[in-house]
Amino acid sequence: MGAIAVVAYAVANVVHEGLGHGGACLLVGGRPEELNAIFFECTVQGLPPAAGKWLAAGGCIANLALAALAGIALGAVPRSWGAARLFVWLLLAVNLLMPFGYLLFSGLGNIGDWAEVIRGLEPPWVWRGVLTVTGAVLYGWVAPRLLMPPLEPFLGAAAAERQVRVRTLTVLPYVVGGLTFVVAGLLNPHGLYLVLVSAAAASFGGTSLLAWYPALWARRPPVGPQDIPLGVPRSPAGLVAAAIVLILFVGVLGPGIRFGAGR
Repeated sequence: MGAIAVVAYAVANVVHEGLGHGGACLLVGGRPEELNAIFFECTVQGLPPAAGKWLAAGGCIANLALAALAGIALGAVPRSWGAARLFVWLLLAVNLLMPFGYLLFSGLGNIGDWAEVIRGLEPPWVWRGVLTVTGAVLYGWVAPRLLMPPLEPFLGAAAAERQVRVRTLTVLPYVVGGLTFVVAGLLNPHGLYLVLVSAAAASFGGTSLLAWYPALWARRPPVGPQDIPLGVPRSPAGLVAAAIVLILFVGVLGPGIRFGAGR
């Protein structure tokens, strides 16, 4: 489960920063400066204000696109492939919860990607309210209804077993994924502030639903007859793959990659 979490969180992050913000930077005609585990730096000087807004929104848009693909893939993965189904489910969860949480975070704190998107729009308190309410509904109502039914085959029927399994399947990945973000973030060249508002906020904050909601769900009795719950067997190849991903994510993207001649 730890290995699955490392890969799922790292993929979500690279999609957010590299494909999302980086892709938006190129599409609006900006100049890429740096790709880091917790931010993407792009120069949009001389471009219309809308360029900066698309740059800010690009990360969440890319995450939602990957979540949609993961949702489609989840329906195609055979039921007997427990580890693969759990990986795709976690990929879906992280890529839904981070952008939904960003809306709520930006609305309440006036910081982050969506705060940049609405900057300059009047009246600001109305737009912040829209972000907050939209984020709260998507995060607290929509996300659980999309995420929890596909997890049910892993939980089993007995109440005690369901609680043990749900902690392993959701809380453990939440902690491991959050630590992966934070450790990589600590290597960024711009200081601790970015670790708090980006790495910790996106991981421990953005996916915090995994730490508490599934346990509430697991208190419900299962609906209908239950088969033997799906398992996630230990995979030496998966552990090696996760170790490689972790080394690259922390060791390369942690300090960051600079672009441009002479950098």
